[in-house]
Amino acid sequence: MILGDTVVAIATAPGVGAVSLIRVSGPDAVSLCAKAVRCKGGLEAQPERYAALAKVLDAEGNIIDEVLATVFRNPRSFTGEDVVELACHGGVLVTRRVLERLLDCGCRSADPGEFSRRAFENGKLDLTQAEAIMDLISAQTDMAMRAAHEQLQGKLGDQSEQLRETLIGVVAHVEAFIDFPDEDIDPDTGASLFRRIDSVQEGIKKMLATAEQGRILREGVRTVICGEPNVGKSSLLNALLGYERAIVSDIEGTTRDTVEEVINVQGIPVRLIDTAGVRDSSDVIEKAGIVRTEKQIEMADLILEVVDGSKAGKRLLTEEQIGGRHHLLVVNKADLGEDDVWSGSGGVRISCSQEHGLDALGKAIGDELMLNESAWGGHAVAINARHQSCLKRAAESLSIAKTALEVGEGAEFAAVDLRDALDAIGEIAGRVDTEEILGEIFGTFCIGK
Repeated sequence: MILGDTVVAIATAPGVGAVSLIRVSGPDAVSLCAKAVRCKGGLEAQPERYAALAKVLDAEGNIIDEVLATVFRNPRSFTGEDVVELACHGGVLVTRRVLERLLDCGCRSADPGEFSRRAFENGKLDLTQAEAIMDLISAQTDMAMRAAHEQLQGKLGDQSEQLRETLIGVVAHVEAFIDFPDEDIDPDTGASLFRRIDSVQEGIKKMLATAEQGRILREGVRTVICGEPNVGKSSLLNALLGYERAIVSDIEGTTRDTVEEVINVQGIPVRLIDTAGVRDSSDVIEKAGIVRTEKQIEMADLILEVVDGSKAGKRLLTEEQIGGRHHLLVVNKADLGEDDVWSGSGGVRISCSQEHGLDALGKAIGDELMLNESAWGGHAVAINARHQSCLKRAAESLSIAKTALEVGEGAEFAAVDLRDALDAIGEIAGRVDTEEILGEIFGTFCIGK
């Protein structure tokens, strides 16, 4: 990634559509596009944010496509640079030809996330807002989308910046005591200094408390459907999805590998994982599937243990195997009557074949996970794994620094740890220049964003 040159990329998803968008950004965006784009009065004379009807010509002057060309002048653009956007017809070939023509005119093909990276470098976004773009694109439920919007508006960045500003004052006070020993500056001006440290620690604690919510909003509740063969696991997956995703058969051992899909339960993405039935088997492939089932159960956030309520049987999992994780017993085939062995066993009664009890199961899942707006903070921003790592490092450094000040080990030692905490918090919004972190974040973006 070379910042400062002019880049181009297709900004819309691959495939055929009505319109494809090609985005160009950089200091020479308008002049390079003008070599191929012809419109009334010339592209370079077009007013900002005005969609002009134009033609894209090849090197011999032949028309490649008729487009709408819009010019955004720096700094009033997404990237903070000059930007040209061409709305082409949405065919794969015509879009590719327009892109190739702009590359021939001197543009460079953009790297993944380079447009957002340039927006960050030019002060149009902080890192949390840049990450929110990908959260918004990949959001699978309304609640995840709202959380991404809140972060995109800068709420998380503002929260981390408030902590950082408070900590800057603490660091400045302690370092002033070190640098100017003759000025009678007290490094622990009583409760005042510790109150500021405590406030930062409390703020970090509150932000860390949203980590699990953030993981679930972005990845979904990892929900494993398990049980013995032919109890209706794949039927349950299909019923919850509303379409035939997994093969259903009376033959035992049909499901050999895991099947994953996502549903929306009260605004939370729930990642359903259908697994192979657990039984004693001599089939090598089926045994491999059972091993995968056992691994999925170990990693589950929620276990849906399915049993055939019409037959005498026993539970598959012990309390030790459940291990304190969220768990629901699903008693299937209620339309066939219930065997006495399941009387008083609790759980949710359903019939996949009759699509009976599915609403009750959805409510039970929501209740088990406490999926409601009040418990999840409504529109609150939830941190991701990178933010969590930064905050944990900051919390640890703050604790060490506070202890050093309390026991009188020396302001110099405390200052080092306070600086470490300040840097860690600064990394959240990108206030610390760490090239490796930036490369990792923007490398996950799609081309053209």
